[in-house]
Amino acid sequence: MNEEQGGASTAGRRERRDLRETQEFFAARAAGWDEKFPDDDPAFAAAVAELALEPGATVLDAGCGTARAFAPLRAAVGGAGHVVGVDVTPSMIWSARDRGRGAWGHLLVGDAARLPLRDGVVHGVLAAGLVGHLPDAAAVLAELARVTVAGGRLALFHPVGRAALAARHGRVPDAGDVRAEPNLRPLLAGTGWTLTACDDGDDRYLALAVRTGRDPSAA
Repeated sequence: MNEEQGGASTAGRRERRDLRETQEFFAARAAGWDEKFPDDDPAFAAAVAELALEPGATVLDAGCGTARAFAPLRAAVGGAGHVVGVDVTPSMIWSARDRGRGAWGHLLVGDAARLPLRDGVVHGVLAAGLVGHLPDAAAVLAELARVTVAGGRLALFHPVGRAALAARHGRVPDAGDVRAEPNLRPLLAGTGWTLTACDDGDDRYLALAVRTGRDPSAA
């Protein structure tokens, strides 16, 4: 095995480990996830409104969890639109289905870094609480860009801002956090997006970006 192969093998093992840890963390919390955060629905609805989806559009809820955003997403795209939710933790998808949210869209178990979607089929992407859990945010953002039409919009959302969330855990915000605007802007630019707004207040985190139309995999 050469050095390159060894590096790829190590990266693959690390990726599988990170995936397993993520699944285990959320699987243990899936059944009571909504009840733990009962007041977040208006914040989700407000984030969906910022996507400015048109009737008939196709929207992706990446890392959809229990699909709390499905109701406002369905309302935004209407009966002629398509709502697709993908989450890597099967228990989260099962919980979403148990709550009847499959009636508002398609719920799929899958990895946001390897989406089961064709190129350029999505008009808007909501990623709620996703980016902070990713071992390779660039790979996922590039994948989201791949499936999004030129001019499509991305909303990176959390119902609590970075500083307030860190304070809950007795910490201060990490300057290296990919969600911090100085880090996020070049990261998005390198993966096919242009950051247009970043609201990181106490009551929410919402970064909005537009698909540039450039192929992020091109040299």
